[in-house]
Amino acid sequence: MSHLDDLPSTPGKYKVLPYGVLHNHRYLRLSKLTLWASLFLALFLIYLVLSPPPSSSRRSLNDSSVKYGGSHWEKQVRKSACPRSSGGLTVLVTGAAGFVGTHVSIALRRRGDGVLGLDNFNRYYDPKLKRARQGLLERSGVFVVEGDINDAVLLRKLFDVVLFTHVMHLAAQAGVRYAMQNPGSYVNSNIAGFVNLLEVSKAASPQPAVVWASSSSVYGLNTKVPFSEKDRTDQPASLYAATKKAGEGIAHTYNHIYGLSLTGLRFFTVYGPWGRPDMAYFFFTKDILKGKTITVFESPDKGSVARDFTYIDDIVRGCLGALDTAEKSTGSGGKKKGPAMFRIYNLGNTSPVPVSKLVTILEKLLKMKAKRKIMPLPRNGDVEFTHANITLAQTEIGYKPEVDLETGLKKFVKWYMGFHTGSKKKSSS
Repeated sequence: MSHLDDLPSTPGKYKVLPYGVLHNHRYLRLSKLTLWASLFLALFLIYLVLSPPPSSSRRSLNDSSVKYGGSHWEKQVRKSACPRSSGGLTVLVTGAAGFVGTHVSIALRRRGDGVLGLDNFNRYYDPKLKRARQGLLERSGVFVVEGDINDAVLLRKLFDVVLFTHVMHLAAQAGVRYAMQNPGSYVNSNIAGFVNLLEVSKAASPQPAVVWASSSSVYGLNTKVPFSEKDRTDQPASLYAATKKAGEGIAHTYNHIYGLSLTGLRFFTVYGPWGRPDMAYFFFTKDILKGKTITVFESPDKGSVARDFTYIDDIVRGCLGALDTAEKSTGSGGKKKGPAMFRIYNLGNTSPVPVSKLVTILEKLLKMKAKRKIMPLPRNGDVEFTHANITLAQTEIGYKPEVDLETGLKKFVKWYMGFHTGSKKKSSS
């Protein structure tokens, strides 16, 4: 024991104690120390006895190194991400079990690119549809890692196992109206999740080129048509639109500071087989078949709400065009070495169609009359119309939409009848 232990707790002259007093004083301090040590040891032993033994399932939920690791898991990841053709891309597709993500992943794999999927299979809509899409992906040779883009440990692990040349970022919280019920999910996914992905991407060496899904919603209350990439996008009409606009600003920042090659794609009302159940064409079909009344919104001037409906195959071609023309990032390990590519494109059909006409086409294909209820457009974030100017995408990435609404809806109805009813007899051939 050091002599410093006997110093008084207050400043002053040190007083030398007689031997007996000093001996007793040290004995008391030692006894107290022994008592506390014994008490701590007893509590620790009780904790060990009462605590349940750690289970592998608990570790798998809380320890990314256990859940995402092992030779078998890494073998699946590498096999899926390995290009089949010489010069093929190696692409991480986030939101791979989503509507657009599934179609893009399969298209990439079919042409020989390496594709690794990532999806958290959330419950925004029925996960059974996402699991069915996952089955399609597996049959196409695409392995989907079940995880969240906010899991930085997982993302770093994926980037350690695979040298991705490109990232196709499609994971997002979608839907305009749902933002009024659960605003936090939009901030968590569309902003925080995007930042997390960009953080891991900019730290990679080499950095991948990133293509991500923005939205036509960023045009918000803009009244100039058709919507051009040069138009103002600072008047969002919904929180969803605001988070997508924020994503564009965040992407520009990472491009400017870290040299990430970034391309944003503003999708215009994507539809088709394997689509999202929260989209009007999808639930209109469901309700018409059940004989339920559908609500068709009209603008304040009694005009029909119109959308630039874009078929999924056209969107896929735009996504692949963006990936193929994306220049390499200029940074490495988080340090910028020169100016990098930054682009924003509209991907639409350039032919807005009134929603009332959409219903008429569905009636024809389903051979059933819809029970319509006309209502004024509510103030829930929806806008009256969307109309894309696609000149820039046509010129720079070779984008050219080919499918008109009736042809696309015919393909959707055929899929819907087969998937949801197990019968194709009611659908028009």
